[in-house]
Amino acid sequence: MALLGAIAVIAALTFRDYGLGWDDYAHSEYGTLLLSLYGSGFKDLRAFSFVNLYMYGGGFDMAAALMAKILPFDLFDTRRLVGAAIGLVGLFITWRIGRRIAGPFAGLCALVLLAISPLYYGHMFMNPKDAPFAVAMALLLLSLVRAFQEYPRPMPTTIALCGIGIGLCIGTRVIGVIAGAHALAALALLYAAELRASGPRDATRHVGQFLLTFVPALVLAYLVMGLVWPWSVIKPLNPLGAMEYFSHFFERPWKERFDGLLLAVPDMPRSYVPTLFALKEPEVLLLLGIGGIAGAFVAATRREIAASRRAALLLLALAATLPVALAVVLRPAMYNGIRHFVFVTPPLAALGGFAAAFLFERLQRYGRAAVLAGAGLLLAAVAAPAIEMVRLHPYQYTQFNHLAGGIRAADERYMLDYWGLAFKQAAEELRAKLKPGRQAAAGRRPWRVAVCGPNVPAAVELGPDFVTNWQTKGADFALVLGEFYCADLKAPILVEIEREGVVYARVYDIRERAVSSIFTLPPP
Repeated sequence: MALLGAIAVIAALTFRDYGLGWDDYAHSEYGTLLLSLYGSGFKDLRAFSFVNLYMYGGGFDMAAALMAKILPFDLFDTRRLVGAAIGLVGLFITWRIGRRIAGPFAGLCALVLLAISPLYYGHMFMNPKDAPFAVAMALLLLSLVRAFQEYPRPMPTTIALCGIGIGLCIGTRVIGVIAGAHALAALALLYAAELRASGPRDATRHVGQFLLTFVPALVLAYLVMGLVWPWSVIKPLNPLGAMEYFSHFFERPWKERFDGLLLAVPDMPRSYVPTLFALKEPEVLLLLGIGGIAGAFVAATRREIAASRRAALLLLALAATLPVALAVVLRPAMYNGIRHFVFVTPPLAALGGFAAAFLFERLQRYGRAAVLAGAGLLLAAVAAPAIEMVRLHPYQYTQFNHLAGGIRAADERYMLDYWGLAFKQAAEELRAKLKPGRQAAAGRRPWRVAVCGPNVPAAVELGPDFVTNWQTKGADFALVLGEFYCADLKAPILVEIEREGVVYARVYDIRERAVSSIFTLPPP
C-alpha cells in the first residue's frame, strides 16, 4: 500500500502535465450531454445522436464533467485527475488479483509490473475509453477469481463486484462481452474436475447453484450498464447494434507508420498487435508475463492443483492472450498503436507476479544469496523502464523498449506521439515567448497558427489569443507534431519539444514567409 500511495502522490503532482489528445474535446462534450440527459429527466436527447460516441459508454466522461463542477480545476485538468484516480484503482485491483492467485509477493510484483507499463500508466491520464475499460475489466477479473475460489457459492460481496464489473465493462466498450469466453472456459474446467471427482450429479448441481447465484449480478450489471451507457437500454437490442457497427471499419481509411512502412489502417498485418507489445512493453513485464501465462496454462492441466486455483489461472491466462490472438486471426482495422489493448495489461501483470513468486520460491531452495541475487536482478530490471518513463514524462505512452532500440530507433519505423500530447508543452512555451504586450500581432488581432495535428486540442491548449486552422496563408506560426505526416519547414524554430533527441513537436515562425503546406500527406 505504501507503493500505491507513492504512485498516487506522483499522479497528484503531475496530472496537469498531460496534454489533450485527438478525442478529448469530443469526449468532454459527450460527458456534458450525458449530464444534461439526466438533468433534464431524459428530455434532452442530444447524447443519443452525438457523432458515434453514443455507441460507447460515457461513465468516465460523465464522472469528469460532474467532478469539474466540484473541483477547482478546469474541465480538462479534471479529466486528467479523474483518469489518474481510475488508473490507481486499476493498480489496486491488479495487486489484489496477484495476492489472490499467488500470495503477497505476487501481488506486490503485479502492482510494480503494471506501474512500469508505459501502455497502462501513460494512458491512464488521458485515454477516456481504453484505460477505464482496462480497469473495469480488471475489476471483473478480480470478481471472477474470487467467485471461482468460493465455488460453488460465491459470497454476496463477490456477486456484487461481478455485477458492477460486468456492467462497467460492457457499459464502457461493448467488446467487454469477451470476458464471457474466459469465464465459461474456467467454469468448464471446474465442471470437468468435479465430474471426475464426484460424478455428473454433484458436478451438475454445483454448476447450477453457481450460475443461479449470478442472477442478481446480471440484474445489477444491467442497471450499471444503463447508468453509464443509457443508449444501451433505450432499446433492448442496442448493444447488439453497437457490436455490429464496430465489427467493420467505420471511418475513411488513413495511413499510419508501422515497421517503416506507411499502411492504411485496415491493411495492417496480423503481426501488428504482438509486434507492438513486444517492442513497447518493458522486457521484465514481457518475460515474467509470458512465463506466467505459460505457467498458468500448464497449471490448468495439473490435477493435483485445486480446481478452483486452476480455474482462476486459466481465466487470467485467457484474458491476457485471447484478445491478442483474436486480433491476429480476425485482423480488424488497427491503429493508434495498441491503445485498444490496454485492458490486456492488468492480467499480464498479475500473471507476471505469479511467475515472479514461483521463481523466488525456487530460489529459496538455494539459500539467501540466491534470493538476494534474484532480488537485485529484479530491481534492476524494474528500475530501467521506470527511469525511462521519468525521462519521457509526460509522454510515457510513446515509450519503446530496448528490443526496439528505444524511441530514437522507433521514431524512424513507428508512430510515437500519435495523440499529439506534446501540443500542450509547445503551446505553453510559445505563450511564454509571446509575453503579453511584448510582441502583439498587427492590429492586436489574435495570433494565427497553422496546425499539423489535432486542431481542436491545439486551440484549447493555445487559448483565446490564438486562432487555429490548417492553412498557412496569413498564419504567424506553424504548430506541428514530429510525426511523418508533418513537414519539416525551412523557417525559424521558436519552440522544440524533444525527448532523447526525438522531436515531438515544433513551433515555427512563418510570418512573412511563403509556406505552401505543413503536411507531407493528409494527417490521420
